[in-house]
Amino acid sequence: MMLNRRQLLSQCGLGIGSLALSDLLMRDASATELHFPAKAKHVIHLFMNGGPSHVDTFDYKPKLNELAGKTAPTGNLKTERPTGHVLGTPFKFKPYGQAGIPVSELFAKTAEHIDDICLIHSMHADVPNHEPSLMLMNTGESRLVRPSVGSWLTYGLGSENANLPAFVTMCPGGYPIKESQNWQNAFLPGKYQATYVDSSHRQVDRLLENIESDLVASSDQRDQLDLLAQLNQRHAKQRAEDERLRSRIESFELAYRMQSEAAEAFDVTRETKAVREAYGDSDFGRQTLIARRLVERGVRYVQLYTGAGQPWDNHDDIEPRHRELAQKVDQPIAALLADLKRTGLLDETLVLWGGEFGRTPVVEMPREGANQGKMNGRDHNHYGFTMWMAGGGVRGGSVVGATDEIGFQAVENRVHVHDLHATLLRLMGLDHKRLTYRYAGRDFRLTDVHGRVVDEILA
Repeated sequence: MMLNRRQLLSQCGLGIGSLALSDLLMRDASATELHFPAKAKHVIHLFMNGGPSHVDTFDYKPKLNELAGKTAPTGNLKTERPTGHVLGTPFKFKPYGQAGIPVSELFAKTAEHIDDICLIHSMHADVPNHEPSLMLMNTGESRLVRPSVGSWLTYGLGSENANLPAFVTMCPGGYPIKESQNWQNAFLPGKYQATYVDSSHRQVDRLLENIESDLVASSDQRDQLDLLAQLNQRHAKQRAEDERLRSRIESFELAYRMQSEAAEAFDVTRETKAVREAYGDSDFGRQTLIARRLVERGVRYVQLYTGAGQPWDNHDDIEPRHRELAQKVDQPIAALLADLKRTGLLDETLVLWGGEFGRTPVVEMPREGANQGKMNGRDHNHYGFTMWMAGGGVRGGSVVGATDEIGFQAVENRVHVHDLHATLLRLMGLDHKRLTYRYAGRDFRLTDVHGRVVDEILA
């Protein structure tokens, strides 16, 4: 009978030591079995959940205001709700950087780093609905349960720090829609699911609840975990190997190890006053600073949501609502890019910005029974929208693809979400066609049977 490595170690009587050794072996193997030379080691995903308007932020369309109040030249594409005439942008654009790339006043501070940013203007997704589009952006599949991008990356690359989770997601005030499905491990082992943090809390013991015990000393906790591991090993021998049991053991072990490092990593008061002021004292500012502290300690994937629910989903009042949201995130994003560059981390950290889709360049018509005079918002738009990348291996100061003259749909060098994922994995040294996991008789991958690497993004 052939034994796999885990069974061999267990039958050698090594107990919990087998788990630790096996984990180290897998981590070391993952870190050296790259398909390509890696341009980046970490990812910070700035998720503008709800769908920011590309034509009001990064995709400048002069024709938008010229045609305001008129019928769209090519007609209106079918979106989630009825739409009407072209809606001009209330925001001013101006050129930035060596290439003179236009950016909206909403992201004036971020725009100062445009020479490090690659704008992807030709993104497109599958449907104009939040739930499937969030799942597509986060897992590569809009309907079925699949592992998230962060889970795939940590499965493929492992962790650089055994005392911190390899995958952390933060959302102030609660969950985005679809909740933990956004960062699920699905059929991958449980250790690859994200650790969720409500970043609205300011005290470290609230950010990381139940990490330390007020009643039990660390040495006693170690004895408890060793006893628990022995009981679990005895339990496991009586039945077929259960990956859920292994994941539970690993979660206890990680929580124990986190006591030595996690509190320090999440404590932004250890930063200088100047650094804290650069990020700002908002929820998003603090979580963005925490993200930088995590990646410099080896955390592989950090995902930051704007807030609970879908804050960028502005079906009306696009001007005040987008302006308010941008004021919360623009300064922290600019500070993050500057800080990563100052510390040398930008060369090995890939920063990704965007939502699950964009918004229409035409006005959304009021729904029946609503205020009939309020026609100042935009519907969901999956036909064309903007995302950007910066940092490790990205061609800064560049633009990839284009939407039509008013920004309704991608028409040049179209980039699907699968293509974005394939490119992200490529920058991390992984071939999206070879990073697979055998489940239910099939080799699954993040991009399913799709995806191409967008070479124009690569430096």
